[in-house]
This record gives sequence, structure tokens and C-alpha cells, in this order.
Amino acid sequence: MAGDESEFTLEGLAVPEGLERLHDLVERAREAHPDVEAEAFMMMETAVIEIAGNVVEHGLPPGEVSWSFTLRVRPGVLEGLLADDGQKYEGDLSTVMPDPLAESGRGIALAQAALDELDYARADGTNVWTMRRHLRG
Repeated sequence: MAGDESEFTLEGLAVPEGLERLHDLVERAREAHPDVEAEAFMMMETAVIEIAGNVVEHGLPPGEVSWSFTLRVRPGVLEGLLADDGQKYEGDLSTVMPDPLAESGRGIALAQAALDELDYARADGTNVWTMRRHLRG
């Protein structure tokens, strides 16, 4: 990446249709940055869809949680910021992949596996998930 830096953002409600908009946003970023390895975008997309899917599925009140996602393409890193006004995340970021027969509980573990950094913070009634995938080269 020759010093290019750009930002892609969407806002809306945490509903299933919003997940499709997240896919579209990552695809737009990928098309705008053909010099960035496709694997980095794929891993970021996996992570944000897993975390956003949890917001859609568990966010209260259902269908009324607002969210925003910003994907920044910077020299050496893809950075995603997902913010929502749902209830506080009470889980553990140090979670491990559940048993293969488990029917749930893989989202955070998959996101962590896809990223180099995953952080969560809650401030002023907002959950903020910061995701980073370092770029090779």
C-alpha cells in the first residue's frame, strides 16, 4: 500500500439486513485497495460479522440497537471500529473455541483467531469493539 489511507463507514440498526451492508462495505474497501492482500480483508470481514452477528442476536431491545462501523485502511493495518448502544457485553474476551459439538459460543473466538488485536470497551452507554489486522509487506 503506497501510503494510501481511507475510511469506510456505515450506521444503522443492528438487524440481520445490516450484516449484508457490512459485507458490502468490506467489499467496497477491498475494491478500493487492490494492493492490500485479500486475506486481510477476509479475516477482518470474518471478525466484524461474528461480533456484529452477536449484537444482532443478543442486543436489547431486539431490532432497536443502533450501531456504526468504520473500517480504516492504513499503511500496515486494517482497523475496524464497531460501536453499538446495546447492553454491556458481559462475556470474557479470553474465551477459547468451544467444543466442536457446541451450538453456540464461537463468535468471539473466531474473531480473535482472524485478528491480530481485539479490544472491547464500554463508555457512556456505548460498546466499542476495536479490531486490527496487520498487513504483510
